[in-house]
Amino acid sequence: HGWRAEVRARPRVHRIYKTVIGVVGATIALAGLLMVPLPGPGWLVVFIGVAVLASEFTWARRLERFGLDKLHAWTHWLGRQSWPVRAIVIAATCAFVIGVVYAVGVLTGSADWFLEQLKILSH
Repeated sequence: HGWRAEVRARPRVHRIYKTVIGVVGATIALAGLLMVPLPGPGWLVVFIGVAVLASEFTWARRLERFGLDKLHAWTHWLGRQSWPVRAIVIAATCAFVIGVVYAVGVLTGSADWFLEQLKILSH
């Protein structure tokens, strides 16, 4: 199957290729995990990192399948819920994101700016 078959046919090149895929995939996944508590695409980046790893590692393919199955089950469950439950999930998610942004503001010293922005939005 093209270039991958050629890479696999050469053990030294395949070892180097697998190492590069492992380092790149792990770096992307770890960066995503660091971003998970922050607003933004943390889990998406984790899934991208796992997908990179899954291109060469069986354990990562199993992890990818597990994660996609859980994501599908969650979205299916949420889709079956009544609008009040969905509203609660959305409100809880928004509250969590605002709390994380505020915590980051406290840690970086910009919490006062954040509170001023909330006051401006409430008027």
